[in-house]
Amino acid sequence: MGYNPKDFYFRKAKEQNFAARSVFKLEEIDDRFHVLKPGNKILDLGCAPGSWTQYASQKIGPKGFCIGIDLAKVNLALTNARFEQGDAFDEPTVARLAAEHSIELFDIVMSDMAPKTSGIRVQDQQRSFELCSRALDVAKARLRKGGHFIVKFFMSDEFDGYLKTLRPLFEKTEIIRPKSTRKASYEIFIVGLKKL
Repeated sequence: MGYNPKDFYFRKAKEQNFAARSVFKLEEIDDRFHVLKPGNKILDLGCAPGSWTQYASQKIGPKGFCIGIDLAKVNLALTNARFEQGDAFDEPTVARLAAEHSIELFDIVMSDMAPKTSGIRVQDQQRSFELCSRALDVAKARLRKGGHFIVKFFMSDEFDGYLKTLRPLFEKTEIIRPKSTRKASYEIFIVGLKKL
């Protein structure tokens, strides 16, 4: 069976009023590792079209808050979330948004970011690795002790090195390929649990 953009997870997302099927990847990560808790403060890097923030907002409840930043505009309104169109790696932007919502450090930094794919696998993998490295830099600076880091990674030769960099920073690191990941995709998710 070939690629079907309107598959089971696409239809399920529409039925449940989520912005994208990618929501089910975060849901499975959360079901497995129980990372999202009521009252959490979350930073969602590269948040468009917004489904991860939608899911997080339900889990963290009215006392939690999620800040989502993306180069693309997100057309969603959530009472416990703020969407900002901009560069997720721009430290002054992150600092300003955190300060505006009285957040010193985040409980979770998460990134479902992927490069605009070129079809040239090695190039796409390298760009993904660069995004993951920059997302980790944000987590180092903005994640509280005991907080969690979730990042999408395109499998490549850089994987072992990235994991080697990540492992000393967290109590535990986990790898997961959610069931809703398309069969042809070479993406996986790395979860850093309890920042040291």
